[in-house]
Amino acid sequence: MTVYLGAAPGVGKTYAMLDEAHRRLSRGTDVVVGLVETHGRPATAALLDGLEIVPRRAVAYRDQEFAELDVDAVLKRAPQVVLVDELAHTNVPGVEHAKRWQDVHDLLDAGIDVVTTVNVQHLESLNDVVEAITGVRQRETVPDHVVRDADQVQLVDLSPQALRRRLAHGNVYRAEQIDASLSSYFRVGNLTALRELALLWLADRVDDALTAYRRDHSIDEPWPARERVVVAVTGGPEGETLIRRGARITQRSAGAELLAVHVLPTDGLPGAAPGAIAAQRALVEQLGGAFHTVVGEDVATAVVDFARGVNATMIVVGVSRRSRWREALSESNGVEIARLAENIDVHLMTHEKARAGRGPKRRGSLLSRRRTVGGWLLAVLGTTALTMLLRPVDGRLGLPTELVLFLALTVAVALTGGLWPAVFSAVAGFFALNYFFTDPTGRLTVASPENALALVVFVLVAAAVASVVDLAARRTGQAFRARAEASALAAVSRSVLSGQDSAQALVERLRETFLLESVALLEREPGRGGERGRAAWRALATDGPAPALAPDDAQTVVAIDDTRVLALGGRVLPASDRRVLDAFASQAGAVLEHRRLRQEADRVHALQQADAARSALLGAVSHDLRTPLATIRAAVDGLTSPDVRLDAEDTAALVGALGASTARLERLIDNLLDLSRLQTGSVRPVLRPTSLDEVVPLALEGLDPGHVELDVPEDLPLVSTDPGLLERVVANVVGNAARHAPPGTRVRVAGSATRRSVELRVIDTGAGLSDELKDQMFEPFQRLGDTSPGGLGLGLAVAQGLAEAVGAELAAEDTPGGGLTMVLTVPRAEEGV
Repeated sequence: MTVYLGAAPGVGKTYAMLDEAHRRLSRGTDVVVGLVETHGRPATAALLDGLEIVPRRAVAYRDQEFAELDVDAVLKRAPQVVLVDELAHTNVPGVEHAKRWQDVHDLLDAGIDVVTTVNVQHLESLNDVVEAITGVRQRETVPDHVVRDADQVQLVDLSPQALRRRLAHGNVYRAEQIDASLSSYFRVGNLTALRELALLWLADRVDDALTAYRRDHSIDEPWPARERVVVAVTGGPEGETLIRRGARITQRSAGAELLAVHVLPTDGLPGAAPGAIAAQRALVEQLGGAFHTVVGEDVATAVVDFARGVNATMIVVGVSRRSRWREALSESNGVEIARLAENIDVHLMTHEKARAGRGPKRRGSLLSRRRTVGGWLLAVLGTTALTMLLRPVDGRLGLPTELVLFLALTVAVALTGGLWPAVFSAVAGFFALNYFFTDPTGRLTVASPENALALVVFVLVAAAVASVVDLAARRTGQAFRARAEASALAAVSRSVLSGQDSAQALVERLRETFLLESVALLEREPGRGGERGRAAWRALATDGPAPALAPDDAQTVVAIDDTRVLALGGRVLPASDRRVLDAFASQAGAVLEHRRLRQEADRVHALQQADAARSALLGAVSHDLRTPLATIRAAVDGLTSPDVRLDAEDTAALVGALGASTARLERLIDNLLDLSRLQTGSVRPVLRPTSLDEVVPLALEGLDPGHVELDVPEDLPLVSTDPGLLERVVANVVGNAARHAPPGTRVRVAGSATRRSVELRVIDTGAGLSDELKDQMFEPFQRLGDTSPGGLGLGLAVAQGLAEAVGAELAAEDTPGGGLTMVLTVPRAEEGV
């Protein structure tokens, strides 16, 4: 498949396709025209001469006849190449496929090459972007993968100025359409943006093709077809400097990409705080880049492998923060990356923290105090006891056996108390073996060189074994800590995913995880940023007795952002817990931001509803209220005009029209006032036991008795309601049903009682409503196809609002046999009241 891609109508896609058909025909290729739209353009129509055209298929739809691509005819003709214009076209109902691109797939599956055309605004992924640019939403779209999978995509390019000249000369649209097109869709800004979209989309496809080619041919070396800058970030303070530098480099060339990569080493826990990584990720995305996290045993190798995988042209890495003496012992990651990068440029960038002397972290003991004390006791007492046990049998065991026994004791000490008790045990064993079991005994001298070597090897092996055992114990402790941290973070994630995204749930989880006395989420009050006292902060959520109400009162403070902190009370948390604390802080920030956005969305939705109501109200006032006013004005003018003599019949007709219009106007104004009262919450119902006999007849007084059938038993139980408001509900519901009832039919009002409520059913046999419209019928200003001039579409909205105010429920059901039944459920009054 070959696709001619254009940025806008009129650039010459169809012309280029037909020109290509003539070139292929001249080379002896069997080419036919399956469907080409010339749009009345003479130059395009002229190129059809000499090409075989397959007749189109006639399809009847809604008493009209449409011409579509005849796939069966093309398959029967079986050419080598077929031309099919407008790939995104939607077929008329009655054709096998809904879209023309599906017809094209049938032709391709049959082994026929297809040459087709499409505009960039018809690509599915760009539909919203094009609408934002041009203000026109394209109804016909084609999935991007259909065009991306084409064997060839050729861009038919034309500058905006040239396209506008072509349009002005009448080469695109008819004369009567030119001025409107030039001033709307074909503005220079629109055409420039569409042209850039087409170029960028095609560039992405070319990039995908290049990646596939390099993969298929096992080409590992980067090909600098496009500038791609990879920034290696560690989560340290220099990360923002490196990211901004990489962004400035990408801005120098059009189409360049910024990618940041963070490596998680597999030989231990990640050293970067989650909050720092999250902040750097946000910065990269803000600058238009992409953030990636990879796992690797060696950081430098992982960075270079990632850069090669994305076909990067440059790697930006910071100068090591390690001190010079540590640099002398081992190469830094930056130097190692430069050595491994080969033909990828490496930008080694200095920063404020360069060579600031980031020394090795001091290793604290992961063992409990009890185990450490036990290790020291075992080292001292065990060495003494073992020496006393071996003294009587010294001559029978021999030095090798005694060395092995002391080595076993050292391993046992290492397993119990860690490294330093084991080292002491090894040294003490060395002296015990030397003094008591090595000739000459009783002195720290060794007569035999073999024995001296054995003792030295014993000390070295014992120290090495103790170090390995201690390292294994530390790794085990790190693994347990990592599992605990992962469980804690997973619990936080589960609480958010399960809907517990409140700040209160978060502080409760934090207190439970770290066994704290209290946790408070504090926010600095606006306008008081310089204060540090208690009054400058307010608590958003607290948990536990006597929570800290200011950061100065807390034992540990974790900053979420510039205005909010977590204040922890109770024990002081060690530095090893800061990683999970940072994750909790990040989660708290996300929860608060989500809450803010949700509240903002609710406010926006409320404003949109209010704006829609105002717009509808203005339209109603300008039309529906004006109609009865005009009738009243005409009737009054007719009755008071001295130039017109009216007989009794005309006078009665005018007075009747005046009364009817006044009643209609009064009803409209009452509905508007009721809606206003409901929206402002000023409806104050007075509930009392009431019989429906005193409500329903009054509600039906304004209706024609011949249009309503009343079936409300007199022995229905009393209901708890406000009689006046319930009367308005019944009047609005019955009046609405009467307007929609078919001529010659009556609306039936039936009452029945259940154990807890009384139901009043208003039944009509009209057209009814779909389930979708039932969800909309209680919204204000919803006419739902009602074209009668007697209302604003407020009746049901007012009825539901008043029903809710008096504790009743109003719902819609289908009438068996057709129509709509409105069910008003009113709670029964308590007996004895």
